[in-house]
Amino acid sequence: MKYEIIAKDGAAKRAHMETVHGVIETPVFMNVGTAAAIKGAVSTEDLEAIGTQVELSNTYHLHVRPGDEVIKKLGGIRKFMDWNRPVLTDSGGFQVFSLASMRRIKEEGVYFNSHIDGRKIFMGPEESMQIQSNLASTIAMAFDECPSAKAERGYVEASVARTTRWLERCKKKMAELNAAEDTINKEQLLFGINQGAIFEDIRRGHAQAISDMELDGYAIGGLAVGETHEEMYHIIEETVPFLPKEKPTYLMGVGTPENILEAVDRGVDFFDCVYPSRNGRHGHVYTNTGRLNLKNAQYELDDRPIDESCGCPACRRYSRAYIRHLLKAGEMLGMRLCVLHNLYYYNKLMAEIRLAIEEGRYKAYKEEKIYNLRQGQ
Repeated sequence: MKYEIIAKDGAAKRAHMETVHGVIETPVFMNVGTAAAIKGAVSTEDLEAIGTQVELSNTYHLHVRPGDEVIKKLGGIRKFMDWNRPVLTDSGGFQVFSLASMRRIKEEGVYFNSHIDGRKIFMGPEESMQIQSNLASTIAMAFDECPSAKAERGYVEASVARTTRWLERCKKKMAELNAAEDTINKEQLLFGINQGAIFEDIRRGHAQAISDMELDGYAIGGLAVGETHEEMYHIIEETVPFLPKEKPTYLMGVGTPENILEAVDRGVDFFDCVYPSRNGRHGHVYTNTGRLNLKNAQYELDDRPIDESCGCPACRRYSRAYIRHLLKAGEMLGMRLCVLHNLYYYNKLMAEIRLAIEEGRYKAYKEEKIYNLRQGQ
């Protein structure tokens, strides 16, 4: 991996990252395909056409179905979904949080009941690394626990200490797997994850501890899970300075366009979130002047595109009125067009952000963009 910062504007950074599976220009938004597909009938060709740089899939979900061993036999996730650009796989650690009623956490790892059929599943650091190696993603995420933002201090301290021990095990296992003869991607990268809920000192201490491990990149996890936006921004400000400046910084599961704009201003350059696809499936679409709900009656006779300044496949051909009709009629095409539009919007937003940083005008760009976004609220 080669990660080179080519421009800075305050804390905002514009970087060029070379991986075994291609180049990533940052700041970047990774389009989320949890089960190796973007929900909303979006194909690999679609992702290429709308400027997607990185596809993100989930270790736990692919382990449950169709099985990581199946994907390995078929040549890894990129061959499986016919995607020739980088892939990041989440470790399954978030499911430790989201499937709280179906899991037990131990030092060795986490015991789950499958959300599909209830069967017992065990996943620890070594298992997560093995699954991600089988998937042969470009970037693997370390296995961690994501405590609630509202968790008590004592619980968070114990959880973060365990996550640090798990990270050491992840790093050791990843080195073994990358050296194994039957490994598909022997240059798989490993990103560690900073945790600590909304406790500043725990976040800073954990950032320093994992920085010493000399990993390929660093993520900030455990945000957008119950805290306010102001608390999230504050934790980012407190954490980023203690992570390696010459490595990529990834804010996991965040967020809205405004969240991204604010986090870039605080030094983050990797993002992912289900919002654009999830909102699109419900007819909520992003524009340069805020978010629209196309199911509203006011769009029944609206012959304009979703956003007149947008060049996505939906906006090039179809009207708000037609897409509203599709959504109201339950036609899948309506959902697909909205998801395509939203993903295109996010990818274009990141391109604008990169250019603004390069030209040294990011602060002004951010303020104008946020002002315009709020007009539609």
